Amino acid sequence: MTEMSEPAHARGQAPPLLANLHLCGKSFERGMWLEPKAKAGFDTWLSSRLKLPPSYLLSYSGNYTDDAKSWRLVDITRLTTKYQHDRADKRICTSLLKTKTCSLEHALRRTHRFQKWLRAKRLTPDLVQGLSSPMLRCPSQRLLDRIVRRYAEVPDAGSIYMDHLTDRDKLRLLYTLSVNSHPILLQIFPDVEGWPFPRYLGSCGRLVVSASTRPLRDFYGAAPEVAADLALQLLAVLRSMGTNDLNYFFYFTHVDAGTFGVFSNGHLFIRDASMLGIIDKEEGSQLIDGQQEYKDIFSCLTVDCQSAFVSCNSIREKHSLVMVCQELLPKLLKGKFLQPVQEKIDSFLQHCANGLADDQGVNEAVATLAELLKPLRSCDSRFAYRYPDCKYSDKY
Repeated sequence: MTEMSEPAHARGQAPPLLANLHLCGKSFERGMWLEPKAKAGFDTWLSSRLKLPPSYLLSYSGNYTDDAKSWRLVDITRLTTKYQHDRADKRICTSLLKTKTCSLEHALRRTHRFQKWLRAKRLTPDLVQGLSSPMLRCPSQRLLDRIVRRYAEVPDAGSIYMDHLTDRDKLRLLYTLSVNSHPILLQIFPDVEGWPFPRYLGSCGRLVVSASTRPLRDFYGAAPEVAADLALQLLAVLRSMGTNDLNYFFYFTHVDAGTFGVFSNGHLFIRDASMLGIIDKEEGSQLIDGQQEYKDIFSCLTVDCQSAFVSCNSIREKHSLVMVCQELLPKLLKGKFLQPVQEKIDSFLQHCANGLADDQGVNEAVATLAELLKPLRSCDSRFAYRYPDCKYSDKY
């Protein structure tokens, strides 16, 4: 989900028109997203004159409405590439049923892991052991309860017990966690509660719909005051990932130019949460030794089964900041400002990219760069997320 295609409207094409997203689940059974025919449910959203963009695109723009009156721009994203989906489908059939094609649902229902899910009343760490999602590398019971309680694809959510999930609901949740945890993260840490993610609007088949953002790469050539503003927001997001009211520590296992996105009002968010890991600072990880190494078909749907997992104990507080200093901030801030400010920024980014000093905390490092950047941003209507408040308070 890290690669974002050029929006259809930017190429002179009309974005797909989507309506009544919730009806996909009623008419075509959301659990059927394991099967290729789930695409039919998606087609019912579209005007008869429009077709889905080519399958090789991982993400594209669309116009969405839930009342047929007001339309908004959204991002439509595949859980993973078509190539990876096709390869995973083939692996499921050949390894579980020894056939070239099969009913994926039928094949996965027979697995030992899913049989354990069927018997379980509660989602526990042993049920997700060995899954490749970074979010589940260091699972706590508190995090798993939050997943079940806030899973938006089923009615009557709110309980930590899985009684309200049908067998097919459980399989869909397990499959999603195995392939890409991005839509789950958007559901359990919603933007309306202040989390730095775009709003989750729903899904159909292997497609996820969320509020539209422009990738950070689109702003590498932005004006100096815009670059400074985005860099400050990025630092604020990193700070919130390490320090928040729920005591979850979020960290990236990978970042690139599509990881972060910007809304039309100038507000920066995490656009792709698929590479986010979570450590529960309150409970810690509740996997016992050896459980991380457990592997089955669900462990290998999108990654090589031989891939080594990063130990939870190896993640340091400065982990994500160093990544951002290496991969993103130099491209956003390079050659933007007058001397000696530019030299000070470049020097800090080099120091940060090299790992920072052992005795320098993340908050101290963030504060150092923030003090350099704050005087460089401006207060005008381009920054609608903080304008006109910024005219009256230094807080904005």
